[in-house]
Amino acid sequence: MTEGKWRPDTVLVLDDHPGARRWLTAAVSSAFPDARCLQAGSLAEARDCLLQQPDLALLDLKLPDGLALDLLPPLLAQTPPALCVIATLYDDDEYLYAAMQRGAGGYVLKEQSREQLAVLLQAMADGQPPLSPAIARRLMRQFAPPAPAAPVTAPALPPDLPPLTPRERETLGLIGRGYSVTETAGALGLSGHTVHDYVRNIYRKLSIASRAEAALMAREMGL
Repeated sequence: MTEGKWRPDTVLVLDDHPGARRWLTAAVSSAFPDARCLQAGSLAEARDCLLQQPDLALLDLKLPDGLALDLLPPLLAQTPPALCVIATLYDDDEYLYAAMQRGAGGYVLKEQSREQLAVLLQAMADGQPPLSPAIARRLMRQFAPPAPAAPVTAPALPPDLPPLTPRERETLGLIGRGYSVTETAGALGLSGHTVHDYVRNIYRKLSIASRAEAALMAREMGL
């Protein structure tokens, strides 16, 4: 890491979705043009990258071979410790608080634009933890009961659109209206984990990598 104002020399980007890796890497390059980015699609690949002592790690939560939370201890055991930022679709308390308790230095949702994410990352140079607005509000309201989401029925999609399942179509419709994963789960009567899997499938089928792109696609589909 360079002297003076904090800037990462080496950044680890961990995400099993190739499009999301490119999106995260582009945000890092925008925030820190001189940083070298290491990309990994699994915990095993990420562990190999630890030999290069990354200063900053952007970590998706759920990977084919486990949870990225298991990578926090070795990253934080470095000298100096890496700054670990969770970058995910999960916005539920279970993962948020588990990440904070294990030493994550930030938690961002893949719902802002690449430019907005770059701004959050740049703020780390001034000592500000990168937190998506929704996550910051959740942390402020951690002792307040969550407000129930009103049931919403998403419109059906025409048959000539990408081959989404009925549940995926409902999920995309709600996300397009600004619902979070937790709110979508409440509206559909499903678990947050199930809705997260639907969102991942939607991203893969539509070749998108962020909540902003999903909302745009939903509008283009007439949802």
